[in-house]
Amino acid sequence: MINYQALCEQVIEIAKKAGQFIGTESAIFSSSKIEYKGLNDMVSYVDKTAEAMIVEALSQLLPAAGFIAEEGTSNKVGEEFNWIIDPLDGTTNFIHGIPAFAVSIALKQYDELVVGVVYEVKQNECFYAWKNSKAYLNGNEIRVSDNKDLASSLVATGFPYYDFSRQDDYMSLFTTVMQKCHGLRRIGAASVDMVYTACGRFDAYFEYNLKPWDIAAGLLIVQQAGGEYFDFNGGKKALESGDIVATNGKVSEELNAIIHNVFNNKA
Repeated sequence: MINYQALCEQVIEIAKKAGQFIGTESAIFSSSKIEYKGLNDMVSYVDKTAEAMIVEALSQLLPAAGFIAEEGTSNKVGEEFNWIIDPLDGTTNFIHGIPAFAVSIALKQYDELVVGVVYEVKQNECFYAWKNSKAYLNGNEIRVSDNKDLASSLVATGFPYYDFSRQDDYMSLFTTVMQKCHGLRRIGAASVDMVYTACGRFDAYFEYNLKPWDIAAGLLIVQQAGGEYFDFNGGKKALESGDIVATNGKVSEELNAIIHNVFNNKA
């Protein structure tokens, strides 16, 4: 029987160690070290080194587990367990010296997320949860907000950076949501958007065309903090589709109706 809490505590230490390396490198990083994986999709030795550190450490915790990792350090597939890793979520922020980036590590057992850790490096804030637990920030329990409608809510989102095929609809969605809430924010790191929703700083978050490593840990943390998540069709395929809506559970119906109306079942 897996002790998910003990496993989560070990993952926290691994995330913090990688975060310490990232934080140190951020002070001396040069833009000459940037590589491009695709349009506006950047990576550096910092992402790659941090991922290698994380993969090596996690391999010792669950030797049979596989990896779904952004930089492809390991493509091992596990039968029961698979780690889902973003070693540096918010690479563009990191490169430009904007202090909003995080280490994100999740563990999936078969089709269920059972551990989630997001360590926001510059804020020294570690958000985490495990199967059947509460959600926590630096040892303190967190909960989603109590706001009951968009009119009293602060909403987070992300902008597409390479897939612009749905941009017109998405801009229409921005316009509609902005007119119905306190404000719309874009931090530039999906994992941070999600854990901020989990602890009540945001009341909801939505974005499309994300990868599993962007959102896996955040999904579990939001859920265990009392929130909920769904895809743009209102279903439970966010991790697979990359279309994500995470909320405090109270504004879900209102936000889902707006998304459904704007995309007209095209999601």
